[in-house]
Amino acid sequence: MRTILNIVWVIFAGFWLWLGYIVAGIVLCIPIITIPWAIASFRIAGYSLWPFGRQVVDHSKAGLGSVLGNIVWVILAGWWLALGHILSGIALCITIIGIPMGIADFKLVPVSLMPLGKEIVPSRGGALRG
Repeated sequence: MRTILNIVWVIFAGFWLWLGYIVAGIVLCIPIITIPWAIASFRIAGYSLWPFGRQVVDHSKAGLGSVLGNIVWVILAGWWLALGHILSGIALCITIIGIPMGIADFKLVPVSLMPLGKEIVPSRGGALRG
């Protein structure tokens, strides 16, 4: 079921969201000081392309640096990536088949706003965890 959801996800939303994260990562690589945010963008890009069967958890060693880094992230790229998740989530929820994918899209909004201090791990439960 996860594979089917992921394939449909890539077709309807995942590719475009992945592309947004890749563009943000490339732009953040231009000034050398923002490379840590670019790495986070590339990490979240992979998750946004194939989210079903994985989940985001808080990193155990995240601290004040992650909080400050997330503030910079929201200013640089996070707000428009979160907006992309919200808009595509609304569009996916218009159809009954798209509702599980829309829910997964809404679950990506917090990580798109605050990716530092998070880890992507395989989920141990059902296929609809995002």
